Amino acid sequence: MTEIRKSACPLNCWDSCGFHVTVENDKITKVEGDPSHPITKGKICGRGRMLETRTNSTERLLHPLKKVNGEFKQISWDQALDEIALKLKEIKEQYGSTAVLHSHDYANNGILKNLDQRFFNSYGGVTEVYGSLCWGAGIEAQKWDFGNAWSHEPEDVLNSKNIVIWGRNVARTNMHFYEKLLEAKKKGARILVIDPLFNATAKIADKYISVKPGMDGLLAAGIIKEILRLGLEDREFIDHHTLGFRDVEKMVDSITLEKISKMTEVPVENIQYLGQIFGDRPTSTFMGLGMQRYKNGGNTIRLIDALVAISGNIGIPGGGANYANLQVGQSFDIGNLTLNHRKSSHRQFSIMKQAEEVLAAVDPEIKMIFVTCGNPLTQVPDSSIVEKAFSSVSTLVVVEQYMTDTARLADYILPTTTSFEEEDFYYSSMYHHYVNYGPKLVSAPGEAKSDLWIWTQLANRLGFGEDFAFSREQWMEMALESLAKKGITFEQLKEKHTLELPVEPIPWSNYNFKTPSGKYEFTSIGKGDDGQLKLALPEESKWSNPELAEKYPYHLLTIHPLRSNHSQNYHLFSKDPELKVEVAENIAADKQLTNGDLVRVWNQRGEVKGVISILPKAHPNTINIDEGIWKRFGGPVNSLTSSGESDNGLGSTLYDCLVNLERTT
Repeated sequence: MTEIRKSACPLNCWDSCGFHVTVENDKITKVEGDPSHPITKGKICGRGRMLETRTNSTERLLHPLKKVNGEFKQISWDQALDEIALKLKEIKEQYGSTAVLHSHDYANNGILKNLDQRFFNSYGGVTEVYGSLCWGAGIEAQKWDFGNAWSHEPEDVLNSKNIVIWGRNVARTNMHFYEKLLEAKKKGARILVIDPLFNATAKIADKYISVKPGMDGLLAAGIIKEILRLGLEDREFIDHHTLGFRDVEKMVDSITLEKISKMTEVPVENIQYLGQIFGDRPTSTFMGLGMQRYKNGGNTIRLIDALVAISGNIGIPGGGANYANLQVGQSFDIGNLTLNHRKSSHRQFSIMKQAEEVLAAVDPEIKMIFVTCGNPLTQVPDSSIVEKAFSSVSTLVVVEQYMTDTARLADYILPTTTSFEEEDFYYSSMYHHYVNYGPKLVSAPGEAKSDLWIWTQLANRLGFGEDFAFSREQWMEMALESLAKKGITFEQLKEKHTLELPVEPIPWSNYNFKTPSGKYEFTSIGKGDDGQLKLALPEESKWSNPELAEKYPYHLLTIHPLRSNHSQNYHLFSKDPELKVEVAENIAADKQLTNGDLVRVWNQRGEVKGVISILPKAHPNTINIDEGIWKRFGGPVNSLTSSGESDNGLGSTLYDCLVNLERTT
């Protein structure tokens, strides 16, 4: 029997698409877009289509595995759960519950993936990771400025006279927004792209401006300086709805436009042009995630926010400093799921430095690491230290679908379901404000079990099974509790599959900000290092560390891959992937390299080897290697990246990375 069922994409992605999934004899045979979805309208990307392969691949882990004498041995679920529960009980009794580290990321965006937090809170509280490899510095930055990180709803871009895409290749990462850009352009909007790489989005731009990696904040300061020189600032907004503007004036007065041009490697005339664009309201700004992955990352987003605010583009149709849209996720009652009050002990490690923290931990030492929804051996920076740390603990438990780099190190691997084998609902806090329902469509192969089943079984063995004594439907009703009061229920979601959430379509239109002052804060009250904006620079650059730059003259970017959501799909490609080293034309010329040449890329942290691909129009001295590549395919590129933290402590410095390169054989 063949039927087409509505479903939804679980990937932690901008678009959060609606699906039509073909099911035949309890097997997924095709994944396509749902034409009735109000945002994605039947179009999906290759990563979404790959979920069929991900579900059906013969490489799936089908049984619990235990490492015995260095080799994995199939064991029963009862044995795996009994032994893991016993170890958790003994660790808590002997060392305290914080001797367990829960390393969690966001491979799957299902609402019930938060139940791992409930388990560890009910256990007593463990060592948790805080911050974000992906977007944490920018989120924190916007909370300093606005009090929260909210974006305009997708249709509002059609009200923009000018659209600035800053450090974001929407053609690769946000295809439905790319279509909106084409629509806006047809209506007469000007599109500008600011990026070190001339990407597919830049190809449709009216103007492309290349900037030196990590210097985006300084460029924003230069544009502010030009706006003030031209008198294009919105004095009404500044005088009545902001705090700390005089500090911004002092900052931009301390540097010349010519010095900014030299450091950013953006011509003065381009900075002047951008000043006119931002002053020609309404101008919308859409920021990517890469430019906040530097030591100065939070300050970078804050400077761009300040530019948008000074130019009068906050709270108006067609404007906005659009980075994230946390109001979507904030619609749900996550606290009902996580039971934070149940933990009696608590310790936190930075997600960026979790490996160093594991190796240095005392009182107690880390005795067990439990990995869910992630592949830290590939995704966490400074991979050699990560491998050392995760190999150092007495027990490593990994909940997984495939034998990833992290799973290979595990003592226990617990095979879990794919999204089509369990019921959940999904949303994106980055772009649109619709929630999507994903029903269970097929049976799981072998003995693969849902994460919820695993937590329930362990909770029963550890004596707090009552915390998990709910049906899947009851869990989702808990998450929707406050929305039910507004007429949005789980029954409605199941029936309609997609529901619009009650969010502010144009944030801050009433100028009531969620900051301590109630105003937009150029200088943030009660924040670290006096809360002032600064002309901050990357940690690894010729301006901050000339000796390092002399040794490692090229700036490495590690952008999101086109065909894989981080590290999830590389092993599923029909042809094994290779590590592609994309270089600016000046590097190829200086090193006499041609496409296909083998090269070694290295710095003080490690090295990788790959194949040259020359990038047209990329900013000089810039290299890109897509992130997520497994060890068996030549990665991970995080062998090169720094585990440092952003200026506000909540983001990574993955892009703050200098390297050298040479031909090899």
